[in-house]
Amino acid sequence: MRSTLHLSSALMLCLAMPLLVACGEDTPAPGDDAQVPAVDAVQSAAVQSAAVQDALPPQQYVPRPDGEERVVEATGQPIPESFTLDNGLQVVVIEDRRAPVVTHMVWYRVGSADEPRGKSGIAHYLEHLLFKGTEKFPQGEFSALVARNGGRENAFTSYDYTGYFQRVARDRLPLVMELEADRMTGIVLTPENTLSERDVILEERSARIENDPGALLAEQMNALLYLSHPYGTPIIGWEHEMAALTYQDALDFYRTYYDPANATLIVAGDINAAELFPLAVEFYGAVPSKGDMPDRVRPQDPPQRAARRVILEDARVEQPYMRRAYLAPSYANGAPGEAEALDVLSEIIGGGATARIYKSLVVDQKIAVNASGWYMGSSLDDGSIGFFAIPAEGVSLEAVEEAIDAEIATLIADGVTPEEVERARRTLVADAIFAQDSQQTMARSYGVAVSTGLTVEQAATWPDRVLAVTAEDVTAAARKYLLKERSVTGLLTRPEERS
Repeated sequence: MRSTLHLSSALMLCLAMPLLVACGEDTPAPGDDAQVPAVDAVQSAAVQSAAVQDALPPQQYVPRPDGEERVVEATGQPIPESFTLDNGLQVVVIEDRRAPVVTHMVWYRVGSADEPRGKSGIAHYLEHLLFKGTEKFPQGEFSALVARNGGRENAFTSYDYTGYFQRVARDRLPLVMELEADRMTGIVLTPENTLSERDVILEERSARIENDPGALLAEQMNALLYLSHPYGTPIIGWEHEMAALTYQDALDFYRTYYDPANATLIVAGDINAAELFPLAVEFYGAVPSKGDMPDRVRPQDPPQRAARRVILEDARVEQPYMRRAYLAPSYANGAPGEAEALDVLSEIIGGGATARIYKSLVVDQKIAVNASGWYMGSSLDDGSIGFFAIPAEGVSLEAVEEAIDAEIATLIADGVTPEEVERARRTLVADAIFAQDSQQTMARSYGVAVSTGLTVEQAATWPDRVLAVTAEDVTAAARKYLLKERSVTGLLTRPEERS
């Protein structure tokens, strides 16, 4: 499963910005003067909760029976193992023995779409506050320990999840497991440390959104694409609501959603399930769970009956462009096979130099310098499919918009060909295979899937399902979802170009 983006790097940043807020660059590994303490110098979190563990029967790892290992037909890769601890924490293990390193991720099934109305930005705010320290590891020690042990770390917030990760040598895995388990329920928040961090997220919004016309356009388009659903609210939050967030807001959100029963631990790298299981029990099994977690029921959009349009004029615009986004189902809420067909459709229309709109607008008509598309299907509720074009010198935004409309009209009328579908399917599967070269990308793909309601097996077998998509499936998806009344069109331009 993937979210398809075929864009120039600058525009990709603009479009992706509202979908994921990653906080800065990964913390780098230390220099040569780094001190590397022995792993066993770190006291085990389990020691503190020995009494709790002693009162419970020990949880046992149950290996998959011989011969039951399933592989993905399209890639030949085994489907990762998964197990659940007694406190509800789901664990996914992606074995990758190419190097003695591991990527350790904790995903919470809560994001900006779960925020109380009027408290936008609280999920991302809390992501920042998770670095404020615990009683055991005061402020600054978490990142310092990771760095001194040669690791890298970061965190991110999206509509449906919040994640924290570290990449370390295999023998440092117990250290980062202890650190993450400790802050799962042990973070120490005070009015002082929460309010000072509020200024940080406000500055982040200023730098990433207010100073970027493309990000502002994307934010405005999203607000119109979702009439009622909270996906219309930016992940980073509206500025006036962020400025009003309080210490109590952060504390309430933390106590409600940060719980082992609402989280998934994903470890990819030089380890298998049998090796990881005792570590997971030791460090995370000791974290108590409150039990029942809030249902993830969000307001849903009413039927959409009118095309919407946004024109953002800004003197800071360096490259005018036109975007079109259509509301579309996701892998989590679409009918079986629909999301896979939309992925193939996106590839056919906007997936690179051989795609329909690039060939038509850039190669044949020469009215655009770039044209591409995307499908965002990795969400709990409706996602989107869309296209963009950057006009050539002297060509208006309206002209490239008309050309894209003409291509879509032709596709809806005539359908796609089996040859186009075959080429798109092979490209998508090849991209999925290439993505396995990155341990972090593999871990992230499973984290997104299980945080948005899919199973590990559904995520692993995505290439098999893509290869089963037919031309009829793709044409049907286009006719059902590429409707103007389900869309928002955005134009980004300089004021003088429209005067």
